[in-house]
Amino acid sequence: MKTKFILGAFICLLMSGHSFAQTLWTESDRRYLIDNLKRTRDIVIEETKNLTEQQWTFKEAPERWSINQVVEHLGIWELLLDREISQALVAGPQPELTKNAKTDSSVLAFLMEEKPHITTEYTKPFTFTVPMGLNSGNNNLAWFLKMRNESLNFLDSTKTDLRYYFLRAGRGNVHQVYITIFAHTDRHLRQIRKIKANANYPKS
Repeated sequence: MKTKFILGAFICLLMSGHSFAQTLWTESDRRYLIDNLKRTRDIVIEETKNLTEQQWTFKEAPERWSINQVVEHLGIWELLLDREISQALVAGPQPELTKNAKTDSSVLAFLMEEKPHITTEYTKPFTFTVPMGLNSGNNNLAWFLKMRNESLNFLDSTKTDLRYYFLRAGRGNVHQVYITIFAHTDRHLRQIRKIKANANYPKS
């Protein structure tokens, strides 16, 4: 994320002599992302507070993930999507893609649907998104929090219009990537609550 801060400042300098006809990313957009990224961060902290080792590693079934693995997965995806954001910023603004950009609501609806998401062609190259559970739960939480807080710091200070910067092949703008980050966390918070609701979940 430090690289992202540098890139953001560099992009601002490049754009200082150029202005788009319309500002698309508003202060309301900024506040929406910050509020939801903080909200989901704080719920992850609350849901994992004071867990014992047995609670961190409990699985509903051998093929299911533990809370430890869920938090590891969240950290991995924060890293993956952070890289996507950085690449979009390096690529520069693409105002021609804004006309046919997907809506924020469609991005959010896909992430918040109840049905399980199966690995797609997009995620298959990233087999490392499947958590191994070899690290401790608290270390995975620390990794997740470090990356989330760096994202929040970036959003709080950036002057870049994030709706003009797109992922490769126009797969959503950077504002929508941040929607993906917090909505993906919401999905896995449901998973964590389901694990904790299991009748065999270890008591404190």
